[in-house]
Amino acid sequence: MGNDRDIWVVGHKNPDTDSICAAIAYANLKNLADDGNYVPKKAGEISNETRFVLEFFDVKEPETIDSVGTQIKDIDIRHTQGIDSHLSLKKAWDLMRVLDVVTLPIVDKNGRVEGVIVNGDIAYSYMNVIDNNILSQARTQYINIIETLNGKLHAGNKHAYFVKGKVCVASGSVETIQSEIDEDDLIISGNIKERQLIALDQNPSCMVVCCATKIDDEVVKKAEEIDCVLMSTEYDTFTAARLINQSMPVKYFMTTDNIIMFDEDDYIDEVKDTVSRIRHRDFPVVDDQFNYVGMFSRRHLMGRRGRKRIILVDHNEKSQAVDRIEDAEILEIIDHHRIGSLETITPIVFRNYPLGCTGTIIYKMYKERGVNIEPKIAGLMCAAILSDTLMFRSPTCTDYDEQVAKELAKIAGIDIESFALSMFEAGSDFGEKSIEEILYTDFKTFVANGISFGVSQVSAVTDNQLNEVKANIYDAMKQAIIDKNLNMVFVMLTNILEQHTELIRVGNINMSLIQPSFPGSRLEGDSLHLDKVVSRKKQLIPGLMEAFDMMQ
Repeated sequence: MGNDRDIWVVGHKNPDTDSICAAIAYANLKNLADDGNYVPKKAGEISNETRFVLEFFDVKEPETIDSVGTQIKDIDIRHTQGIDSHLSLKKAWDLMRVLDVVTLPIVDKNGRVEGVIVNGDIAYSYMNVIDNNILSQARTQYINIIETLNGKLHAGNKHAYFVKGKVCVASGSVETIQSEIDEDDLIISGNIKERQLIALDQNPSCMVVCCATKIDDEVVKKAEEIDCVLMSTEYDTFTAARLINQSMPVKYFMTTDNIIMFDEDDYIDEVKDTVSRIRHRDFPVVDDQFNYVGMFSRRHLMGRRGRKRIILVDHNEKSQAVDRIEDAEILEIIDHHRIGSLETITPIVFRNYPLGCTGTIIYKMYKERGVNIEPKIAGLMCAAILSDTLMFRSPTCTDYDEQVAKELAKIAGIDIESFALSMFEAGSDFGEKSIEEILYTDFKTFVANGISFGVSQVSAVTDNQLNEVKANIYDAMKQAIIDKNLNMVFVMLTNILEQHTELIRVGNINMSLIQPSFPGSRLEGDSLHLDKVVSRKKQLIPGLMEAFDMMQ
């Protein structure tokens, strides 16, 4: 697709085996047939059944994503290099001009943000600083002074710091020089040997000789004797005096308190709210270890560039999609359910067939593209079909689903019946799961006639397993109503092998109002027994929709 950014292929929340296997199989097809980097993801924790399938075929479990909202790391972060706090103002200013930026981040030796400096801070140092002690107060390193004045070191340690005294120009009479210069001062002197020696008699910390490239040996020797840093510059005295404040370290002027910075995982819509209240133009970005990553400015938040690119499989309803789906750029949808509530900004590829499984559709697309199906991918698609059709028992299953499953089983080298039974048994092992995990393993929400409701399907191979779940799940169902803001919650307790479902519910509705929509059902207490009902999509949901539509 001509872009090196990842494209995520993801199924619905509370993913089932079809959702996970479809994401893996379709990402594999796209990587083999198209130009791009397609990555399977999952929008929730996988079930024991799905885990069995992935382990059986030795396929890595996809990474979980909680949201597809645009994050700072998705936009064009400017990777301005962090600077050391000892860098001179002049170098910082020159760097701003080269990079065409107004803000520089200051980072410590570990890569953490110490502060920021903006061009206004540097302007302040030029225009408003009149204290001739400020160079020592800022603990200015002598090497900064040498670099700022394009100077040359003749004596002393250039890595030492000017930490005491004022900046003084050695001019006027001998008496004036002697009276104005104090011990440890930094002296700016013209290229006159006699004045230089008089100045050194006052025991300064540093002396800058202007309009010079060489310094008399006697002056150098005297500077060494008193441990004075001696340097020369070709600049005249006026220019040197004007420029020397630019040698101060950015540390003295940088902002260190209440720095507004953002994590690269922060969402853009949340960042915009903060940025709108701050006058700064640029902000540092850090990773989860608070290491500096880059800078972004207000203009980076404009438009929709950087949105995550997504392909959805096995669903097309917003309520079932990963969070912040409205922020993402949906490229394709591959699904076998009814047309739902998702909207896209531009036309997309939308493959929707009345088949029993998304895996069947993806098999068809492999054939259309002429791409060979490797055994492990064939095994995943076969498992998805067997899971979604309950080994061809579900009314959603078509002859084509069964035909495709058998062809895939040959490629994968598996026996359908023995593999399916092992898969279902793995899915029926609730021993290590909490009751909440069982409820949400295959949970979807719907709306009909203004009534919002959730439906969880819990499948097992024996009634004893289902009865144990039933005895403990009601409290979790009540909590789900609160957590999901629903009117009611249903749970389908489905026996895969015997093909019947016991429907239980929590919420303000009488099961007797629902029973007429399911001919042949039996009402026993608060449970509705549904023979030959194993499909939520094709059998249960249409009946519930009909019942709710009849209510006033």
